[in-house]
Amino acid sequence: MERAVDECVGLLGTVTDRDWENVRAGRLEWNCRETAVHVCVALLRYAGHLAARAEGRIPLAFGLEEGTGNDSVLQVIETTGALLTAAIRTTPREVRGFHPFPFRSANREGYAAMAVAELLLHTHDIAGGLGVAFEPDPELCDFVLTRIFPHAQPGPSPWATLLWATGRGDLPGRDPITAWQWSNNHVIPTDRLTLEGVTPAAAKDLATVGDGGFEWIEGGPMEGTRVGCGLVFKQYEDGVHRPEWGTYALVRREDGRALGAMGFHSVPDESGRVEVGYDLVEAARGHGYATEALIALSAWALGREEVRIVVANVERDNTPSHNVLARAGFKAVAEDDEQVTYELREPGV
Repeated sequence: MERAVDECVGLLGTVTDRDWENVRAGRLEWNCRETAVHVCVALLRYAGHLAARAEGRIPLAFGLEEGTGNDSVLQVIETTGALLTAAIRTTPREVRGFHPFPFRSANREGYAAMAVAELLLHTHDIAGGLGVAFEPDPELCDFVLTRIFPHAQPGPSPWATLLWATGRGDLPGRDPITAWQWSNNHVIPTDRLTLEGVTPAAAKDLATVGDGGFEWIEGGPMEGTRVGCGLVFKQYEDGVHRPEWGTYALVRREDGRALGAMGFHSVPDESGRVEVGYDLVEAARGHGYATEALIALSAWALGREEVRIVVANVERDNTPSHNVLARAGFKAVAEDDEQVTYELREPGV
């Protein structure tokens, strides 16, 4: 956050003597002054929604004093940026605040990514209107892309990809973007757990030796989780990742600690079939967590138009997984020498 604020203020601070009110900001309908004020409003609103743990939009109005100069507008950007930074630093990882796109909430990392996007993109817009160059730190752009643009395949550079993904630039071999929105990670609550969608950034970390930003119970994450997250990041690199059909960390609500992962192998196929898999840390087994998560994830999937059947394949000698599937309502439909195939169907199918 602080680096993005510094880049915004550093660049725009060199052009505060220009006329911001009669110059359009890049491709936007706003002028440069309106665009800068929008950044202030966005940062303040994000801080309020996160700090209040808001479940709906807070009707927050904001305005600058009459006669406020361009230098002072940048001071307000610094101030609202500091407020949001404080909210992010003091908010527990599992807490979420309201945001409409696309799943009605965001956690602290999502708010940080949205704020960095606001700062970088609108600095670009203003700079374009005023005829000055702006090239932000690629790490900031990658931070945004791997957290709230999980559907955007990486391009030749993070900045070029972010501009393309937001309709501000072109990439060779790709169609122009005319309508877009970012995507905060999906969450599915149960009585004792929260299934938290794993972002490409978290998947990349988990696929190696990291924790993905989660606090794990002893023994986690398991190797199956790391392998699954590696597949998620590969799908992201290939431009075929669809976040709601990816991997979810199973986070215990009582203490915010992760105890396993569950998710889909890919998007549903043309017949409406989607395959699910899961992995639980040994210390968490025997408490019904996998069954609880599987019931919730399967119900969510079968509630989607494109899904008619949820499938799971289990090794023949994995008795605990057979029991989990049976308790979740799955039925064995086929088997071979190595595994048994289970299905849970949409009612009436």
